[in-house]
Amino acid sequence: MMIAAGAALAAACTTPAPGEAPAGVEAADETERPASLMQWSDLLSRDRPQPSRSVEIGPDPEIDVVDVWLPEGAGPHPTVLMIHGGCWQKAIADRTLMNYAAEALRIEGFAVWNVEYRGVDEEGGGYPGTFLDVANAADALARHGAALGLDTRRVAAFGHSAGGHLAVWTAARANLPEASPLFAAEPLELAGVINSGGLADLEASAPVTAPTCLANILDTLTGAPSEERPNVFSDTSRAEFLPLDTRIISVNGALDRIAPPDLGRGLTEKIKAAGGMADYVNVPASGHVELVAPGTLAFDMQVAALKQLLGDPAAASD
Repeated sequence: MMIAAGAALAAACTTPAPGEAPAGVEAADETERPASLMQWSDLLSRDRPQPSRSVEIGPDPEIDVVDVWLPEGAGPHPTVLMIHGGCWQKAIADRTLMNYAAEALRIEGFAVWNVEYRGVDEEGGGYPGTFLDVANAADALARHGAALGLDTRRVAAFGHSAGGHLAVWTAARANLPEASPLFAAEPLELAGVINSGGLADLEASAPVTAPTCLANILDTLTGAPSEERPNVFSDTSRAEFLPLDTRIISVNGALDRIAPPDLGRGLTEKIKAAGGMADYVNVPASGHVELVAPGTLAFDMQVAALKQLLGDPAAASD
């Protein structure tokens, strides 16, 4: 997740082109870290792959669009619902940050449904808009996926950083209060979730990640309390709707300062204590960027986890 600081955050309007780091990233996220850890510029300097096609799923061409990555063959292909991070702020990142990971998964034989959503810094973003965008994109997979060769019965979510929160939230939609504007009677069913350096538990994450990433925007993300909804986490943060029927695999870099390992470990313990299915993976000598950088141990471990959840596409094609 690329952390922009102060006025630089407002000035950053789009995800940077390949080779560019967003304003404030070097100062906020890459200083005082071990030299061996990847920096965002290490990833962004690579040639950025492009999707097989894009699908419009609503009236807004900037938000209601999904990039689809299709492997070789006719399918149906096991599918990864991909949700980008960026501190829930579009000035920091959009879905194209995940193009590198999406292409690597496509080569492995997975289809990828890479979604967009409004950030808290956009009109209509925050509560409930950000959540409704993710929900619409997930349910659009069920509507459009089969025609594209996607196996809508074998879908796992992969969310990085803020996207980890939204991926776990997507898996928990069936547990939302019926009075919530986010409630859906028949949401997309997931085979599992990769919570990749995720900030899935908002209350636990706010004190330990960068304030500009969560604490400063938390009220916009969760919405204001009301008489009908006194607890703003009741439909926005997984701690309020356990247990989950979906397996959650939290993967954390041991040296990650944006999403410290205790977040993934703590989430796993809470899910298990509530009777849910959860696993925790700690990746040694890894930070935040390695989790979405193909060719790293962290990324390879998550590919292996996806194969546990969805099966190995290569084995299925033999």
